Parts: sequence; C-alpha cells; structure tokens
Amino acid sequence: MRQLMDIAADARRAKYAVARLGTNDKNRGLLAIADALLANTREIIDANRIDIENGRANGLAEGLIDRLMLDEKRIAGIAEGCRQVAALPDPIGEVLWMRKTPNGLNIGQKRVPMGVIGIIYEARPNVTVDAAALCFKAGSACILRGGKEAFHSSMCLTRLMRAALAGEGLPEDAINLVEDTSRDSATQMMKLNGWLDVLIPRGGAGLIQSVVRNATVPVIETGTGNCHVYVDASADLEMAQCILVNAKCQRPSVCNAAESLLVHKDAAVRFLPMAAAGLAPSGVSIHGCTRTREILGDAVLPATEEDYGREYLGYEISCKVVDSLDEAIAHINRYNTGHSECIVTRDYEASQRFLEEVDAAAVYVNASTRFTDGFEFGFGAEIGISTQKLHARGPMGLTALTTTKFIIYGNGQIR
Repeated sequence: MRQLMDIAADARRAKYAVARLGTNDKNRGLLAIADALLANTREIIDANRIDIENGRANGLAEGLIDRLMLDEKRIAGIAEGCRQVAALPDPIGEVLWMRKTPNGLNIGQKRVPMGVIGIIYEARPNVTVDAAALCFKAGSACILRGGKEAFHSSMCLTRLMRAALAGEGLPEDAINLVEDTSRDSATQMMKLNGWLDVLIPRGGAGLIQSVVRNATVPVIETGTGNCHVYVDASADLEMAQCILVNAKCQRPSVCNAAESLLVHKDAAVRFLPMAAAGLAPSGVSIHGCTRTREILGDAVLPATEEDYGREYLGYEISCKVVDSLDEAIAHINRYNTGHSECIVTRDYEASQRFLEEVDAAAVYVNASTRFTDGFEFGFGAEIGISTQKLHARGPMGLTALTTTKFIIYGNGQIR
C-alpha cells in the first residue's frame, strides 16, 4: 500500500510532467484509457461485484447500491466520457485577454493547470475515471480518495488507467488512488497544504460539510441537491407531469433529482392527482402540506419542516401548495441547496422572474432538473456540481479545473 505522503510526493513530481504535455499527448492518454476500460470490462465488473456484495451485506441503501453498480452499459458510458473529454478543446494555454499599457507593457491573462487536485468521494466508482480524465486533460495530477464501498472497483479502474498511460509513455503518477479508506486518510488529505493545490469533495452532505469545515487546503464545495419543480398557475399540466416524473423517478439517487414539488393553488386541484398518478408506478411516497392532503387524501404523509429541506435520494418527495410565484420563490430560496430548480409555466414574465430571483447554480424553464450534468451540458465528464459562488458554479468541466496567471511582455521597462 502506498502511503499518502509518498503518493503526494509522486503527484507533486508528476504535475510538472503533466503540465508540459501537449494536447495530442493528453488526448492519446485519454483514448488509451477508454480502450483499456472497454477491453477489461469483465475484470471491472468482477471487481465491482465484490463491492456490491459487500455493500448489501453491510446494509447499504439501494440508492447507494445503484450509484455503486457498474455494468457493461455504464462502463461503456465511462469510456465514452473519456473520449468526449479527449475531443474537447484544450483550455490550457488559452490567452483570455491581452492589452498594451501606456508604458508599453503587454499584459495578459492565460489559463494554466491547477497542479495537484485532490478528490474525496464516496460510493461512485465512475468518479474515479471521470475525475482522473478531467484532471489529466486540464494538465494536472490528481489524488483520488474513494470510499470503502467502491474500494475494489476503484482499485481496478486506477490500475487500468495507470497502465494505459504508462503504455503510451506518459506519466502514470498523474493518476493516484489512496488505498487507505479510513477516516484518518481523508483527514490527512484535508491538511496537505503545500502538496494539494485544491481539494474537491463529492458525495453526501456529511462528507461535504466535513471537508468544508476541517480542510486547511483550498476547497471547491460540491453540493447536495434539494431540487424543486414548481408548477405555476399557467403551466401545461401534461408537460408538468412528464417533467416531474422524469426529475423524480428517472434516477432518484442522484443530486439533480427533484426532491420537492410546489404547485400554485390555482393548478393544485387539477394537477396534484396527475402528479400522484405519475409518481405511483415508481412507488413514490408524498410528504404533503395540509392543502395537499386535503386534495390527495390520507395516503399523503404530513410534511414536516425537515421534509422541505431534505435530500431524499430515493422514492420520496415533499409537496406544498403555494399561493403565488412570490411564495414559491421564497420557499425555494429558503430550503434549496443552490443546485437546480425548475418552473413549469406558459407565462413569460413568471419564467423570467424565476430565472432572475431563484438562487441556484442551474435554473430551468419547462425542463427537467436531471439535465444538470457535465455530459448533458457538453463538458464531457464532470468533476461535480459546484453550489458555491467562488471560482466555479454548476457542473464543473475542464475550465473549472484550471486557474490563470498573468503574463507580461516588456522591452526593458522599469518602475
């Protein structure tokens, strides 16, 4: 087992080699990784099966089992993500602007690699590849620390990626996995000042808050998703039903799934039975306000204050009838996590107010929140969804994993 400080030292040395790589070299490495994943699909599935069996034996929730599971289709999707990242424009070296000052200096700003990027995540083995691919294309080395739930999967994936890079004559220490999944290793990563340039947590609220509160290295906070669908008075109700069912049921274990439904009072009597009928085949239980229960009956559980702020990550949803757009926006801004919010409406003014006044990384008009994703936004794979406002916000693709430096050309100027 490589110790964390050895890994940090290897990654620090590798960051200079990775930063020097040209676009063609980086793309060659990513395509080699994609080929290796596809060629070794059975080996990956076998390793993943051990994690699945251990997870079920340890009582891991089915939503987390779903996040953990890899099959041929998901592995093919991960490999395709690597190919998409390879096909993306290389952000490194881009000069954002350049201007000449009165004293003749040419001053500009250029996009450069972060250096060493640390990622702490939980039961998501796909993150092992997504994060490595994005960091590599962005010219940085990475240190990955996955959860114990995905240990065998992540070990297998990392070994294949490192071998693929080495086979192309590229630095394998660009991709590093912390094999120690104890809490101590996570705590040590949070304190790796001078070794890590940035740390990104990706997982549940507990993990994210632990990193935000305890890290001494710079952190980009990725967020949990208490996402809302608001059905306005003027909404196309059939459209609203389709959006709600997709946002809640298509994959409820992910952060861009809807966790709360708001319905304008003028649409509630007509829409709530449609909503219940659409959610019923998936067995979604509804936690509703008094007016919701009056319309749908006692099958709806009473909603508590906790329900309105909860990320269920399963087949549950909170529901509230609101008197106005103002109340809907106020409710969302009080309880949301700054992730993704949706309004379904035919009223242009209402849609624009919602876009302007709702405080979230992604705000939708007449579309499912499930689209908040780096792949769907055209970024290829993503490192996570940032819900903070400094450095990056929303799906974090390549450019979010870079920083900038000022470049100055002179001809002997002194001050």
